[in-house]
Amino acid sequence: MSSGAAWLDRRIEGAGFDRAPWLAVGLGAGIAAWFVLPAAAWWVGWVGACALVVVAASSNTLLAERFPYLRMTLLALPLALMLGCALVWAKSELVGAEPIERPMVERVTGEIIAREEQPARDRVRLTLATRLGDEGRAMAVRVNLPLDLDRREFVEGAQIRLRARLMPPAPPMLPGSYNFARAAWFDGLSATGSVIGEPELVEATRGEGPIASAQRRLAAHVRANLDGSPGAIAAAFASGDRGAIAEADDDAMRDAGLTHLLSISGVHVSAVVAAAWFIAIKLLALSPWLALRVRLPVVAAAIAAGAGIGYTLLTGAEVPTVRSCAAALLVLIALALGREPLSMRMLAVAAGGVMLLWPEAVVGPSFQMSFAAVMSIIALSETQFVRRFMGPREEGAPHRIGRWLAMLLLTGIVIEVALMPIALYHFNRSGLYGALANVIAIPLTTFVTMPLIALALLADLVGLGAPLWWLTGKSLDLLLAIAHFTAERPGAVKLLPTMERWHFALFIAGGLWLALWHGRARLLGLLPIAFGVLALATLRPPDLLITDDGRHVALVDADGSGAALLRDTQSDYVRDNLAEQAGLDGNLRVLADSPEASCNRDFCTAVMERGGRDWHLLLSLGRDNVPERDLAAACGAADIVISDRWLPRSCRPRWLKADRRYLEDSGGLAIDLSRRRITSVGSREGEHGWWRAGRD
Repeated sequence: MSSGAAWLDRRIEGAGFDRAPWLAVGLGAGIAAWFVLPAAAWWVGWVGACALVVVAASSNTLLAERFPYLRMTLLALPLALMLGCALVWAKSELVGAEPIERPMVERVTGEIIAREEQPARDRVRLTLATRLGDEGRAMAVRVNLPLDLDRREFVEGAQIRLRARLMPPAPPMLPGSYNFARAAWFDGLSATGSVIGEPELVEATRGEGPIASAQRRLAAHVRANLDGSPGAIAAAFASGDRGAIAEADDDAMRDAGLTHLLSISGVHVSAVVAAAWFIAIKLLALSPWLALRVRLPVVAAAIAAGAGIGYTLLTGAEVPTVRSCAAALLVLIALALGREPLSMRMLAVAAGGVMLLWPEAVVGPSFQMSFAAVMSIIALSETQFVRRFMGPREEGAPHRIGRWLAMLLLTGIVIEVALMPIALYHFNRSGLYGALANVIAIPLTTFVTMPLIALALLADLVGLGAPLWWLTGKSLDLLLAIAHFTAERPGAVKLLPTMERWHFALFIAGGLWLALWHGRARLLGLLPIAFGVLALATLRPPDLLITDDGRHVALVDADGSGAALLRDTQSDYVRDNLAEQAGLDGNLRVLADSPEASCNRDFCTAVMERGGRDWHLLLSLGRDNVPERDLAAACGAADIVISDRWLPRSCRPRWLKADRRYLEDSGGLAIDLSRRRITSVGSREGEHGWWRAGRD
């Protein structure tokens, strides 16, 4: 043990400044632990265990004398782990919005605090500050208003009255589905719904916010000059307004690995900041008086910082944009001070700042993808191979351009590999050709489309923007053509059933070790990644998927090629959730049409052969009363009974009765019959504030 401690101490000492990023990793791990651990007793235990390690390390004189760097690690890392857990716990208690208890239809009077235009979906989303219930509890609710009922006066600050159908924020439909209830909890939303009838204006706003007004006018101006999806994407680049992008184009961008271009983040902020810095320093250098008396890089960095902050505010100041702006500001500071602008320490500072302000972002795909992409770029640029390949040398322009393009392709491949586990974990799908598409799409967006939009807006001041808008439209047509071509290639999208959390943890741990450690020891990060790949290669879809209301059930084929649905639902949301969690791209049929099932107006029976035995299923369809004796007999002959209504105690199947009472406590279910394993939404959510099932 002593020799092992000495080896660790030497390794930590030799790491030097590379130790700092691990504090950000510890902070993020503490935040993630709070989301994974189920209840307050576990959170207290986590904080207490970290505190005990800190106390033990600080009081151990042997460590202080013989292993000072190991002692420092045992002090700093547990503190970061403890801080992360306590930080997100405190924020949850402070900002968490209690959801309404049940669906309701209410007349709501409130002030508009946010407005999101979504013309592609024929609606406007309004967030209202209001009071509901007998006690008049203050809360925020978000409602969808049809476009034909929208009025010009319905902007931030206006008081309106409307009738709305309100629902508590929806929990995950199935284990692994999108958790809107968690997002709403941290966003302060207590209910969502839709407007019934025509709303009325109670009091007009006394003054619309200048940023929101400018954002809205800018988006409308861009769409007025460019029609269709090119105009919608240009409006997204200029103002952050994505609401007008057609669903088909949005899906194509997603499957081609280009969705990141539609969300204002690193590429866009970096382009604005870099352009502002370059233009500023070139213009300032034209003045010999300034060049001799002022440090031009500092002044140019200040101008670029102002441009980046202004662009961030104009595009809505969403968390990804703020995160990218913070990282860009750190790069500018490093440039102004003459330091290395892109380093793991800079990335760790940016990540730490985001986690301190928005700790809940750690478990979201946006945070993970953004920092994984930048971390991959930095780690790749620090390798000896890349330093030699991109080092200065005597060569002609064709060779230099060829090396630059080869490096861009290699960077795209590395980023795509790094992001693939994150995409598969959150979305059950990942584009396989994204690296190739991004080789063209990123330079096209950065060096052609965004400068054209800026020049067109400037030219519009004197009425000469039409030719530039035409060029902008052509560049965006090319971007969409690349997206559709890539997404339509055979095998362009890889689909997988829902990953386990420990699968994802293996990829994250291995990736962090590969990126942050140096020397041959970094190759140890390949071990958890290899185990993760092996686990994914053997991943099977669940045999049964049951939604939280019991109405929709998917019986997945043994070979994972398709599934039979209990009800022929027309809801794309339900069908997409069932297909995604099973790793299917369509191929959903109705159970009544399947040879393995027999259905009448009240029930379906089906047999599934799994694990060397037959499983007999009884699934309810109708709402009519069934004689209790007949129901009890049918239940007794079944291994599993699934129903969207309450079943009497006399209904006793041989293994599982998933009726309405059971599902209200458990939430949606994913069942592996071969292993006799049931995974529920409730078991994943624990006792966090946004999960209310079974507590009343």
